[in-house]
Amino acid sequence: MGRAQSAKRIDDRLFWGYLLTVVIGLVMVYSTSSMLAESRFGSHLFFFRQQLMWVVLSLAAIFIIMKIDLQRWAVYSVPGLMLTLLLLSLVFIMPARNGSHRWLFLGPITVQPSEVFKFLMMVYLSFSLANAKRDLSRLKQLLFPYVPVIGLGLALILVEPDLGSTIVIFLTAVGIFFLAGARLKHLFAAGVPLAGLAAFVVFVIGYKKNRVIDYLSAVLDPLQGSYQLKQAALTLGSGGILGTGLGEGRQKLFFLPYPHTDFIFAAIGEEVGLFGLLIVLGLLFYMLYRGLKIASGQPDRFGYLLAGGVTWSLFVSIAINIGVVTGLLPVTGLPLPFISYGGSSLLVCSASIGILLNLSRRVKT
Repeated sequence: MGRAQSAKRIDDRLFWGYLLTVVIGLVMVYSTSSMLAESRFGSHLFFFRQQLMWVVLSLAAIFIIMKIDLQRWAVYSVPGLMLTLLLLSLVFIMPARNGSHRWLFLGPITVQPSEVFKFLMMVYLSFSLANAKRDLSRLKQLLFPYVPVIGLGLALILVEPDLGSTIVIFLTAVGIFFLAGARLKHLFAAGVPLAGLAAFVVFVIGYKKNRVIDYLSAVLDPLQGSYQLKQAALTLGSGGILGTGLGEGRQKLFFLPYPHTDFIFAAIGEEVGLFGLLIVLGLLFYMLYRGLKIASGQPDRFGYLLAGGVTWSLFVSIAINIGVVTGLLPVTGLPLPFISYGGSSLLVCSASIGILLNLSRRVKT
C-alpha cells in the first residue's frame, strides 16, 4: 500500500454505524440476560462483563486490521487455514455443550474455531481467486485446490454438529466464487455432494431432524411449530409499535429460550417494539450498504472479492438469524451479528468490519 493511499481516511460512516450497533447489542445483552446471569452465576452483570471484554478485543482487532497491508498478509491465510483445521479437530476432545463439540475452552476464554475458519477462508479465496491465472470457466480449477480444503473444514463443522455454521460458510464460499466469475452450473455441481451429506446427517442420522419437521409443520399450521418458534412469535408480537419498555420484557423470564443469543432479535422487538427493530435493521443494512460501496470502488480484483465476500457473509448471517426468529427458516442456532451475546461471533464480525475499513482507504476517487 503506497503512502498516499494509506493516508486516505477510512469510511467513518461505516465505523460509527458499527459502533452504535455494538453499543445497542451491549445494552440488549444486559437487558435480556441479567435474570439468567443472576440465577446461574450469582451476578446480573456476568454476561454483560463477558461481552464487554469481547467488545474491547474486537475494537483492538479492528484497529490492528486497519493498519496492515491486507494483500501482503493474505498469503498467511493458507497456513492459517491448515491450523484452523487442526483446531476444528481438537474440539471433539473438548467437553460437549448442549450436545455439540463446537468450542475450544482455553481457561476463561471460549473460542469457536468455525468462526475463525470462515474468516480465513474469505481471505484465502479472495487472495487465490484474484490470481489472473485462475480460469474458473474450467471445472477442474474450481474443484482443486478449493474443494478438498473447504470441504474438509465444512465436514468437520457439520459433524460437530453445527449445521447453521456449515450453511453460512458454504453460502459465503459460493458467493465469493460467483463474484470471481465461476459458472453457476459448476457451483451447483460442487455443492451437490455437500447438500447430500447434510441431508444424510439430518434425515438419516437424525441431527436436527425434529427441528426441520417442526418447521414444516409450522408452515402448514403455526400452532404446530416448535416451542422456540412459538415463543419467538409471542415475544415479537407482544412488543407492538413501541415495545413494553427497555428492561421490561417478560418473555426473557425463562419463557423465550436463548433471549440474549439466538433469539435476541425477538427480545428487542418485545422491549422496544417495531420502532426499535427498524432502527436495528436500519443500522445492520446500512453497514451492508457501505460494504457494497467499498467493494464497488476497489481498484483491483483482490479488494473487490474480499470486500464483496465479507459483506455477503454478513448478509447471510443476518438474514438467517432474522429468518429463524420470524419463523421463515428452521431453527439453526446462529447469533445475530454485532448484537447477540458471543465472543467468537462478535470478534470475527468485527474483524470483517476492520477489513472493510482497511479497504475503504483504497476506494477509487
